[in-house]
Amino acid sequence: MPGSPGRHYIGVGVGGIILGADGRVLLAQRGPGARNQRGQWENPGGALEFGERFEDALVREIREELDIEVVVEGLLRVVNHILPEDRQHWVSPTFVCRHVRGTPRIREPEKCSAVEWFALDRLPEPMTAISRADLTCYRRLIAGGGGVLPVEWCRAVVSEQR
Repeated sequence: MPGSPGRHYIGVGVGGIILGADGRVLLAQRGPGARNQRGQWENPGGALEFGERFEDALVREIREELDIEVVVEGLLRVVNHILPEDRQHWVSPTFVCRHVRGTPRIREPEKCSAVEWFALDRLPEPMTAISRADLTCYRRLIAGGGGVLPVEWCRAVVSEQR
């Protein structure tokens, strides 16, 4: 498809709230070559590739960009992420993930300029609006004793050709 996702057609970008064993969250600061919101902190993630499941894209993006392994535990929510200034529109599912292996390191410095663990009550600024909203939603969910939706709720359905 010609053009770029989010700008010439609606893109799909997955994000992950990555939880460490101590309950802190891993955030990445968008680098100088990011498509939008440069310099802002965010939940790591990236764009879906054709035929890829949400959770597989998230695991792949986190491995490619931060060199760590995560387990996707569940779906937090799905939103329309609209960036009027950049004329971009993304459909963005956010998942809750558990860090299982590796020390985070920046592998794509043009996309990410910093990576750091933060307590939920001590988040950095500036933060992307979607990540701030996702983390607020997550804090409310855990404060109320709720849980995330099972990943199976958004598994791929592949139609057969007739």
